[in-house]
Amino acid sequence: MNRPTVYVGMSADLIHPGHVNILKHAAELGEVTIGLLTDSAIASYKRLPHMTFEQRREVVQNLKNVVAVVPQETLDYVPNLRQLRPDYVVHGDDWRTGVQQQTRERVIATLAEWGGQLVEIPYTEGISSTQLNASIREIGTTPSVRLSRLRRLLKHKRIVRLMEAHSGLTGLIVENTSAHVNGRVVEFDGMWSSSLTDSTARGKPDIEAVDMSERLQGINGLFEVTTKPLVFDGDTGGKPEHFSYTVRSLERLGVSAVIIEDKEGLKQNSLFGTDVPQTQASIPDFCHRLRVGKKAQITEDFMIIARIESLVLDHGMNDAVERAEAYIDAGADAIMIHSKQNIPDEVFEFCDHASRFAKRVPIVAVPTTYHEVTEAELADHGVNMVIYANHLLRAAYPQMHKVAELILENGRATEAEPLIAPIKEALAIIPENAQ
Repeated sequence: MNRPTVYVGMSADLIHPGHVNILKHAAELGEVTIGLLTDSAIASYKRLPHMTFEQRREVVQNLKNVVAVVPQETLDYVPNLRQLRPDYVVHGDDWRTGVQQQTRERVIATLAEWGGQLVEIPYTEGISSTQLNASIREIGTTPSVRLSRLRRLLKHKRIVRLMEAHSGLTGLIVENTSAHVNGRVVEFDGMWSSSLTDSTARGKPDIEAVDMSERLQGINGLFEVTTKPLVFDGDTGGKPEHFSYTVRSLERLGVSAVIIEDKEGLKQNSLFGTDVPQTQASIPDFCHRLRVGKKAQITEDFMIIARIESLVLDHGMNDAVERAEAYIDAGADAIMIHSKQNIPDEVFEFCDHASRFAKRVPIVAVPTTYHEVTEAELADHGVNMVIYANHLLRAAYPQMHKVAELILENGRATEAEPLIAPIKEALAIIPENAQ
């Protein structure tokens, strides 16, 4: 006589007693099939799992009471349920509210199609994946794990979201800030180390006045208090011989990618456009720079991203497209298309061209001037990564300036109090202070 079939959906990134308890109850009902959520499914509603799908499958296949493991490609159980038609679905009772409430309702409705039943197991008190994830973040990460994370994010997320960080404090903001949008937790996927904000935070112009040693020290400081991946603004990359050392230094630290722009000579901020003298590198010279960098890297996970300045310098779309194809042939792992227009139309046009390239790579956009565009619109047009390149620094300056002005005007700090965080709240930004 065939035993009843039981379906259990799991992320299984961090196995704990709550999972074991669910599997135990499921096995009492029948033969257990695990619907293991893919990396893409998990990343659609929360942070990318620590372990890859293959690693998690290896763990789950060897758990007691598990008969089979199948991938669950979405948060929605319905496609797998209609294919397998289990007699039971077993889940913890903690999904009756929150992000998975609608998922639960769809499971109940789908099971009713063939008389299946949802069995909910009481939540195991005192332990949760959220708590375990928080503990892991406190412990930190390793350079190799951090480095490899960006490629995984690009593979499994519709669009990867980076925010600039120029200090340990801003790194903690990127690491810990989240919002609830349409029942899902939204957060930044990683950090952008901007030469503009690194320079401005030091009171220096954005002309590569901060040397590489100083910037790498800043990266070390960020990495001491964060776990998310980081993309480094490499300006022009410098001389090819110097760029090879930059690549090795960044890779050794655990940086995931470097972006270099196709300009030469004294660096000027791109958003000045043609208002200041800026020289775009020749295609052969920049391709040589890319090849030198790719030859220098050790791991397959590190990425070198080519930033195209053709639109900023009014050299036209055809030039941008020609350069993109040449840079991809030279080994660029992704293309950043830059624009200083206040609407995204030329970026969208470039993406349309890029969709027809013989070799496809991720497209990166930096909507500093065309800030009304949404991430969904960017993703719809083929953008894979969005960088908010200088927003935390630009947010800090006017607030700090106003507080300083109010103290001078009033000869005391009382008038500035509404603009600043209470001291307890300020201290609590550092996790160790809040313990």
